[in-house]
Amino acid sequence: MKKISLLLLPVLMLACNDTKEESTSDNTTAAIPTPANIGYNIVKVYPHDVTSYTQGLIWFNNTLYEGTGLEGESRLMKIDIETGKSTQKIDIPSEYFGEGITILNDKIYQLTWEDHKVFVYDLATFKKIKEFDWNLQGWGISHNGKQLLISTGDSNIYFVNPETFAIEKTLGVYDNNGYLSNLNELEFVNGTIYANVYLKDYIAKINPETGLVEGRIDLTSILQKTGQPITENTDVLNGIAFNPANNSFYVTGKRWPALYEIKLN
Repeated sequence: MKKISLLLLPVLMLACNDTKEESTSDNTTAAIPTPANIGYNIVKVYPHDVTSYTQGLIWFNNTLYEGTGLEGESRLMKIDIETGKSTQKIDIPSEYFGEGITILNDKIYQLTWEDHKVFVYDLATFKKIKEFDWNLQGWGISHNGKQLLISTGDSNIYFVNPETFAIEKTLGVYDNNGYLSNLNELEFVNGTIYANVYLKDYIAKINPETGLVEGRIDLTSILQKTGQPITENTDVLNGIAFNPANNSFYVTGKRWPALYEIKLN
């Protein structure tokens, strides 16, 4: 792949995106800013099931929903946040590797990793009501109220029609170092995209119009800092949910023993 000048990235982003926005002279000359460091405070630590290989996390109607991965272990669950136990659950067929989940129009959408399938469930019953084909990998998923937002493990976020699963816009994500790959779990909050970056201990704050990473929430060593038990099975940071009632985020990781409620500074 050819090396691309960082100064040209905003112009290229706009050229790649399916929008009518035009670049400005400032975009072509100004240096790309380093993402701001976004601090946080831990409000509360909740238990989390260490058998859950967390792929998707959603807070909806005062309830936590979680989707997990790995063949033979993937499931969709409604969680009692105080105990970390599931109160409603379905197991995904063992040949599928479950990925991110989101809730839109009383439907739960769940991606699969390399199986090119998307499952759609009734929110109340968890009964599967639809299935879509998806030609790319499935990693993270969220929505902006109208479109689904999907990550596939590279630097793109795809804006997708929830009824047809047609791609309506492609957003390239970048920071001052270039394109940002390994975008994973997504959460759309108040007009901003938040994304886990696979194998990294931070959450990226992304402008959904330009793709620029405007900030980072550094969660390095949060388990150690709060005295949580860590084993050889404890895996990477993954899982973002937002509670609009108290303006809090819930974050966790794959097979983590804890789920954290945090407030951003």
